[in-house]
Amino acid sequence: MAWNDSNNNDRDPWGGRRNEQGPPDLDEVVRKMQQRLGGLFGGGRGGRPRPPTGETPAAVWFIAGAVLLALLFMEMFWRIEPAERGVVLRFGKHVATLQPGPHLRFPRPVENVIRVNIDQFRAFTIDATMLTRDENIVVVQIAVQYRIKDVEDYLLRIADPDESVQRAAESAIRDIIGASTFDFVIGEGRADIAISAQKLMQDMLDNYNSGIAVTSVNMQSANPPEEVKASYDDAIKSREDEQRKINEAEAYRNEVVERAQGDAARIRLEAQAYKEQVVARAEGDARRFEQLLAEYEKAPDVMRERLYLETVETVLRDTTKVVTDGGGGNITYLPLDKLMEGGRASSGAAAAPSPVTGNENYVPPPAEYAREREAARLRGAR
Repeated sequence: MAWNDSNNNDRDPWGGRRNEQGPPDLDEVVRKMQQRLGGLFGGGRGGRPRPPTGETPAAVWFIAGAVLLALLFMEMFWRIEPAERGVVLRFGKHVATLQPGPHLRFPRPVENVIRVNIDQFRAFTIDATMLTRDENIVVVQIAVQYRIKDVEDYLLRIADPDESVQRAAESAIRDIIGASTFDFVIGEGRADIAISAQKLMQDMLDNYNSGIAVTSVNMQSANPPEEVKASYDDAIKSREDEQRKINEAEAYRNEVVERAQGDAARIRLEAQAYKEQVVARAEGDARRFEQLLAEYEKAPDVMRERLYLETVETVLRDTTKVVTDGGGGNITYLPLDKLMEGGRASSGAAAAPSPVTGNENYVPPPAEYAREREAARLRGAR
């Protein structure tokens, strides 16, 4: 049977009876709610008499006001930590920067306070493939660290400061690597590239008034692409072998040069010694000649004969022959050769002693022996 059948006009679709007087009265609903609240705050059965219908208890208003005041105070009170700064925006316009400590500001939406930690170091890493000046591809990994130095510029000058730092870092690195050679990037130039990139980044961020200070840029790795890494390793090995050969050649060259320099120094010293020896001998011969010249000028005949005899003595000193004068008269034979050999054997390699020493084994040289023999012959003739 349909719910709107004529025989069921007094029922609703859910089985209840229709309210013949229409919808419930709004005043009745409010009155019932007040009664319930009055029962919660001391009214109703066993409590204070309920207030007249339509009146709100004073306790409700007091609690509501206290809650509102607490919420308002919480909205107005701001405590800024030592590492933070609070940027105050009044209807979107910057009006103040709060230093560490408690502060009271207008509630939202009049003013809004943005806290920013300025002592926190922020960091990110860039992994990129870049092209060098000599048209080689290098894969680099760079770590960048920065912090906030001006909180107003950091929040208000640029839309996304962190994204701007990353873009500035990548742009600076590409600029520097693009002006460098491949060997410089992957070799000894990492530190120089990092320093140059940090300076260039800071200049770019200062031009943007970003309020950011770049604290460090570290080039963690620089490698060739994986596709050519094997060939690159071969090239590196060849370069190392080349350098090793160069070092060995340099060591050999230094050894040979040092030895040659030592030999040259020794030869120079020997030549200098020989020069001094020859000069000293020549000077001695000159002085001896001057002395002989002085004696010769005094007695030329005597000196001439003396020099002749000394020369003959020098020439015949090591011979076993004895030369005698073939003049007339008896010749006393003496085994002079045997005596001379015995004298040399007894004295060894030493020179013959002078006759003035009184040595009994003295054997006069042939010239002196001839003079003595002639003198004896003359004495016998007398």
